[in-house]
Amino acid sequence: MNAADPVRLVRPADRVEGEHTPGMTREQAIVVDGMWAGLIRTEAHMTAVWHHHADYDTSIYVVDGSLRMESGPGGAEVVEAGRGDFLHVPKGAIHREGNPGDEECRVIVVRAGNGPALVNVDGPAPA
Repeated sequence: MNAADPVRLVRPADRVEGEHTPGMTREQAIVVDGMWAGLIRTEAHMTAVWHHHADYDTSIYVVDGSLRMESGPGGAEVVEAGRGDFLHVPKGAIHREGNPGDEECRVIVVRAGNGPALVNVDGPAPA
């Protein structure tokens, strides 16, 4: 910790493209040791590929739109979220996001952990 470190402002134009998962656009805002934060956009009626975030716990806040999250054995666990909802994705949980709505879905994501932040996979093991 350094009490002299200044607060850093990250404007939309300062965000950079994050890791790629087909079906999603990740805009990386902040990366420091042990944390990743950014904005993720998913187009209407789009579903991302299966993936996990290795050793990162992930917190998701839905800013706009609809979010459908599939996880668990065979992808059978489904969570539907909307504006104002939070979700927690545990370390290593294989999942995929979808946007069942007619408008773009925008979420704020903060991950805490270390190592690779994204691993695309074929899907979860069957039930």
